[in-house]
Amino acid sequence: MKRYPHYLDLQPAMHAKGLVRLPGSKSISNRTLLLAALCDGTTHIKDLLASDDTHVMLMALQKLGVKWEQIGESQDYVVHGVNGSFPVHQADLFMGNAGTAIRPLTAALAVTGGDYTLHGVSRMHERPIADLVEALNAVGTHIEYTGVAGYPPLHIQRGRLHAQRMQVRGNVSSQFLTALLMAAPLMAREEDVRIDVIGELISKPYIEITLNLIRRFGITVQRDGWQSFTIPAGQRYISPGTIHVEGDASSASYFLAAGAIAGGPVRVEGVGKDSIQGDVRFVEALEQMGATIRMGENWIEAESNGVLRAIDADFNHIPDAAMTIAVAALYADGTSTLRNIGSWRVKETDRISAMAIELRKLGAIVEEGADYLRVTPPSEIQAAAIDTYDDHRMAMCFSLATLDGAARRGNKVRINDPQCVAKTFPDYFEAFAKVTEDTLF
Repeated sequence: MKRYPHYLDLQPAMHAKGLVRLPGSKSISNRTLLLAALCDGTTHIKDLLASDDTHVMLMALQKLGVKWEQIGESQDYVVHGVNGSFPVHQADLFMGNAGTAIRPLTAALAVTGGDYTLHGVSRMHERPIADLVEALNAVGTHIEYTGVAGYPPLHIQRGRLHAQRMQVRGNVSSQFLTALLMAAPLMAREEDVRIDVIGELISKPYIEITLNLIRRFGITVQRDGWQSFTIPAGQRYISPGTIHVEGDASSASYFLAAGAIAGGPVRVEGVGKDSIQGDVRFVEALEQMGATIRMGENWIEAESNGVLRAIDADFNHIPDAAMTIAVAALYADGTSTLRNIGSWRVKETDRISAMAIELRKLGAIVEEGADYLRVTPPSEIQAAAIDTYDDHRMAMCFSLATLDGAARRGNKVRINDPQCVAKTFPDYFEAFAKVTEDTLF
């Protein structure tokens, strides 16, 4: 895996053009690993993401007694399912800062029972998990906080399930509902399990990914809109045999934005019009800003049409990819407003605050609200050293500030702690340099 120095200096880039093969989706990779572990049968996973977050899940599953093999030097893996019961009933699990690993694994372990501790890096211990824990404990699981109440670390012990109807808040993180949906078939041996969502559900496209993958592993879910989900009794996870991991649609956003800002065309391969990931809808925002978008079954392409138009839009459905719009707004013809992005505050860092601080370094005027960000571009983008807050998406999206757009020129940008991209895209800066013909150091 690529190792970077403590900082990386990116030079101004006049044009973006080319082809990028995307790494696998983090959301699909970690969901697929857990489902493959829980199912009956052996699953061949093709093009699994190579990253810190998937490594965390693989190591946790190994500690729990799940057997898996990597096929040579490829990103293909074979996972031997345990048919709903982990062989190891006592383990200490390090979860890094991987929300896509700790949330569903917490639910699965609490439902199957055992004696487990789950902990991570310091930022993980600041990311809320109370809604998930309360939903599980209300039906008889036994999860305790060993640090600050409402946050990891967690201690899970064997409980006694006594109810088949759960409730979970939907307005903090969709990963809580994802975790319950993935664990519910393990509870629905003799009775149906129903999950009710309290309030508005955010990040709905991520739930669509979960439901799609659960179906591929043999589980039928009945739903009443976004308010309740019922898993009929008597089902179990069954391997689909082979499953392919799509390219990461969130990672596609940086390259597509580069094409929209700096000429293009830039094409990404690995996602397309048939993707199960909601973040492909990022291209709708680029189209609103004036870019030309073309799509095939397994590719998307973006090209500039001149100065980007300012945008005012609700980004609740694509919170990760929306960060890219905040930087693209530097090249717009006026003030852009990103609305309904409150979930940014409980991600790898407080992304609303972090984005505001770093955009101001580049000369932008930024207004920060509880769940919105308003960006007025500068007359000239300033050279700056960007702090990344151990957040992979901060590092990646600010690389765009080096580009020459129709409205204004990019500038030299120093990315501090570039290694954080290893969370989802270890070779990001090499891929970015390829489409911008940039010199990294």
